[in-house]
Amino acid sequence: MAGMYARSTTVHGKPESMDDGIAFVRDEAMPLMRQMDGCAGLSMLVNRESGHCIVTTSWRDEAAITASREQVGPYLERTAEALGGRAEVEEWEIAAMHRVHEVHHGSATRVTWLRTAPEAVNRAVDAVRLSLMPRLDDLPGFCSVSAMVRRNEGATVSAVAYDSWADLEDAGEQAREFREEFGPSMGVEVVDTAVFELVIAHLGVPETT
Repeated sequence: MAGMYARSTTVHGKPESMDDGIAFVRDEAMPLMRQMDGCAGLSMLVNRESGHCIVTTSWRDEAAITASREQVGPYLERTAEALGGRAEVEEWEIAAMHRVHEVHHGSATRVTWLRTAPEAVNRAVDAVRLSLMPRLDDLPGFCSVSAMVRRNEGATVSAVAYDSWADLEDAGEQAREFREEFGPSMGVEVVDTAVFELVIAHLGVPETT
């Protein structure tokens, strides 16, 4: 399915509030959001040590995500309150999704934020497709990789999920090569990277590559 969109809610919360925040998203926010017209699913990433969390909802098209903005606002604010932080909300076009098998609760995920010129966003997506994807398929424990973009800002974010933290750590050399060598060679700047536990895995985005 082409043309899907996503809304990410990033919260730099309190480590001691992680369990309460996860429970709120799982038991209250997710069931209500998934009933909204055009919502395909939801995922939640947390770093229990830092309190950094990302809740992502997927939407069938641009019209659906646009129509949902006012309706989801209160749930995003309550999610941030439960996690002990403030919500930073961004909307994305889902540019690529590739999986070897379904991710599961507890998967380890490395998220990388990329920047390039707005007219060169496809180059950043190609960097993920051409550099990351072929190498990842053969790595032990690799589950999936996705890329989302905001074309008018030249922003791209990729998320790579593994079965375990050990698998994520073993793949560290490939991640380093992408950050330091392949990405820059294609004019793509790596802005930041972080690792998370996947505590809710129901994003519902089909294969796009």
